[in-house]
Amino acid sequence: MPAHSAKSPWKIPGSERPSQGFELGVLLAKAEPEITAATRLGNDQDEGEVLLGWIEQVGPDSALSTNVLVNRLQRTGVQLMGLDEEETLPGRMASAMAMAVAADTLGAHLHFQDGDVDGVRKGLGRAETALIEIQRNIHDLRVAIGDAEEEPDE
Repeated sequence: MPAHSAKSPWKIPGSERPSQGFELGVLLAKAEPEITAATRLGNDQDEGEVLLGWIEQVGPDSALSTNVLVNRLQRTGVQLMGLDEEETLPGRMASAMAMAVAADTLGAHLHFQDGDVDGVRKGLGRAETALIEIQRNIHDLRVAIGDAEEEPDE
């Protein structure tokens, strides 16, 4: 991983130290590949052991675990968008929006548990918007492979 640049926008203003969010991102970038390397794809025992460790640390159904899951879904969606690319391809964008639907719906559930009706409405509104984007991008992908006709511009 490249060293942190002094010109980085992630520095704390007036400090040579990177922001806490940046440092946490670096830590996450170190931990996630380790977990992935230690768990074989499709191996239920490996995945189960990681999940048991997770539950032992944060609890099986705690508010913390739900917040972590929402954040993980949001990060995954942003990573799928390919922010360093000029245009995100339809399959990647549909996948990113699916993560947004999951995060926003779970977030709406948290707001519901807290009695925050306005928060529920906002989360559901974002989820519904993302669902529309999923359908649009799936259609674009079908057009690209010749399974559907391009929609005329209105």
